[in-house]
Amino acid sequence: MVREKKLVDEVSGWLRLYDDGSVDRTWTGPPQVQFMADPVPPHNEFINGVATKDVMVDEMSGLRVRIYVPERKPEQDDDETKLPVILHFHGGGFCISQADWFMYYHMYANLARAANAICVSVYLRLAPEHRLPAPINDGCSTLLWLRSLARAESYESWLSDDADFSRVFLIGDSSGGNIVHEVAARAGRLDLSPLKLAGGIPIHPGFVRAVRSRSELEQPESPLLTLDMVDKFLSLSLPVGSTKDHPITCPMGSRAPELDSLKLPPFLLCVAEKDMIVDTEMEYFEAMKKAKKDVELLISPGMSHSFYLNKIAIDMDPQTSEQTESLISGIVEFVKKH
Repeated sequence: MVREKKLVDEVSGWLRLYDDGSVDRTWTGPPQVQFMADPVPPHNEFINGVATKDVMVDEMSGLRVRIYVPERKPEQDDDETKLPVILHFHGGGFCISQADWFMYYHMYANLARAANAICVSVYLRLAPEHRLPAPINDGCSTLLWLRSLARAESYESWLSDDADFSRVFLIGDSSGGNIVHEVAARAGRLDLSPLKLAGGIPIHPGFVRAVRSRSELEQPESPLLTLDMVDKFLSLSLPVGSTKDHPITCPMGSRAPELDSLKLPPFLLCVAEKDMIVDTEMEYFEAMKKAKKDVELLISPGMSHSFYLNKIAIDMDPQTSEQTESLISGIVEFVKKH
């Protein structure tokens, strides 16, 4: 007789955990939102000025990336023109999301085109099957793969032929912003030459602490972030026995390495005024400034967590559309000056 598995926990329609350890990530929320979490197949041909493909980085571990390449404009046909690289870490509270989801495809195809940069998005391992620091290790492994391309120790045509490895930027959404900080901190202890880490761009990073912030208590929940998601995703992803004061989720806290001891590239911290976790994101910003780090702040007024990934809001709300364009413009400006 086959025993029926029992539901142990559920997270806001995104994830269900069963007593046999299995995880179901089938979306069970409003069906009209489903398309944002649907995979977009790669396409070698240029669509709206961008081509994409998936590449296996390490067959042993199964580590893969999605590469976005912008179509060269006539004035850029000079073979000597190399493009900066934007290494992307998706969000999802370390528990959900894939690099090929429509919400990321829409944003990072746009960014590759706007910044005239090659975007490399990592398929990160997910918790609870792979707890932290697994996705951070994936990010570091991908950065070392880029170093191997820069040193001509390996070859990938879309990068080896066209990438400027002296201008590599890290970017991440939500929990991916935590990975930006962690990978940048590790990179500061490595010899990456001839690759150079030119900047870090955490967008609405999942920086929190064990004691709830005022914004967590007062700001409204949004389609892409609820208190249920914050609490349960982190309980499933942090090392067993850890609290939100863990250095990965609270890099500005007392348990984390002193920020002034880290060798970090210039940072652009992007926050949304109405984000539930904006207070702790600002605590990180103030701690970075106190540590005399090169950090800029980009605030999206009136916006909530990861608003720029919500295609429905972008299409229906002029303010969300305008703020998404402003966010992309601010990121492009940061990339161009570093």
